[in-house]
Amino acid sequence: MFLDIDKRRTESPALTDNEGNSLTYGELVNLIRSAGKYFEPRTLIFQLCENNVGSMTGYLAAMESGAVPVMLSAKTDKKLLSDLTDIYEPAYFWTPADKAEEPGTGYEKIYEKYGYVLLRTGNRHPLNEELELCMTTSGSTGSPKLVRYKKGNLYANARNVAKAFGWTEAERPVCDLGMQYTMGLNVINTHLYAGAHVFLTSYNLFSGDFWDYIRKNKCTNFTGVPFSYDIMARLHFERMDLPFLTTLSQGGGKLTDARFIQLAEYAAKNGKSFFADSATTETSARMACLPPELAVKKTGSIGRAIPEGELFLVDDEGNRITEPDTEGELCYKGPNVTMGYALCKEDLLKGDEFKGEYHTGDLARFDADGDYYITGRRSRFLKLLSYRVSLDRCEQLISQEFGIECACSGNDNRMNIYLTDKDKKDEVLSFISKKTGLYERLFKIYNVPRIIRNDSGKIMYSRMDAENAD
Repeated sequence: MFLDIDKRRTESPALTDNEGNSLTYGELVNLIRSAGKYFEPRTLIFQLCENNVGSMTGYLAAMESGAVPVMLSAKTDKKLLSDLTDIYEPAYFWTPADKAEEPGTGYEKIYEKYGYVLLRTGNRHPLNEELELCMTTSGSTGSPKLVRYKKGNLYANARNVAKAFGWTEAERPVCDLGMQYTMGLNVINTHLYAGAHVFLTSYNLFSGDFWDYIRKNKCTNFTGVPFSYDIMARLHFERMDLPFLTTLSQGGGKLTDARFIQLAEYAAKNGKSFFADSATTETSARMACLPPELAVKKTGSIGRAIPEGELFLVDDEGNRITEPDTEGELCYKGPNVTMGYALCKEDLLKGDEFKGEYHTGDLARFDADGDYYITGRRSRFLKLLSYRVSLDRCEQLISQEFGIECACSGNDNRMNIYLTDKDKKDEVLSFISKKTGLYERLFKIYNVPRIIRNDSGKIMYSRMDAENAD
């Protein structure tokens, strides 16, 4: 069975959500087998995800039956959902019952469980025999681009991440990241593989209900994206009484050095573990992690590749870099590398285009010990007066200097800097001009009510630019 769920102790608790649903591994196995009869093999299913047992039922039943889920948020914009439906023509929808009309009308309801319904559309088209699942790329809101997972990707990643992190059946992880998001699904898969008790929640970090849920259920580990930890810092989480929460894990983007140090020192002082890592949708989530004991002395490092994986750098000509502290593009090889992308239903017939190797587009270096550090994005640079300027580095400098939210974008004529603190405008302009050695006229400061982010907490630069166009 998928993730070896049927090999776990039948009486052990497997899933609990904040809606009052709970299943043991034995009950989960029986549910997967009974629900799986309704999921037709080699058909495409749009799964409209929520973090609850109902959503998990469809995902696990589809994976076991050989159907191919496309993981989408249940909050997906109606126009986008309609466009994706027209492009990919799914055979089924697995959707919350109270949103059953949103995919369209006239579909046949053939199964219902835990507040979810399976709707049959009547569409059918061939899929590559190795295709197992599809996910949207990070930040692809409004785009039909999907990442194509092949059979074995998710299992390999779950197995190797569980090994790297030392997860066992004693873990009690809380998962607030959406399961349509690669890191959210990885948290779930990895802990189910380990036989742990997974606590799903729709509560957000600002809610007292979220922290009550953690305390009540004695959750032992939490995985957050950088934005999650920014929120937690505002809430002064380090002052909270969370005796059972022993592990903090990071993914979904680079933390600022200040936040990294804060988390590493908090963990060290309180007998907890802080795992920094690196993940992409194209590598089925995590591909590297830094052992917690190195976190205090290796600020910003993502460590080394997970078991069965390999990290390496290449220069602009594609040659491998072998000297420490030399910047190049971060690449990864391993069994969790996916097949490639899809932009239409015909692409779902394509074979493995990545062939086990993914070039991330991240710039990185490794130190003398072989531990890696991401330094920026190849595409996140401007040429201002012929000088190469890193947008990511400028964001980090401003955030660290002023302790404020910001976003940097632009073109080779001007950098746009978005700030939520209007009182810092002049200071930031002077600061970034001095740091880069460039004229103030090459920068434009915008005061905005908020930094726009997608569901996974990543900044949506194109929307920031569109909404603030001159």
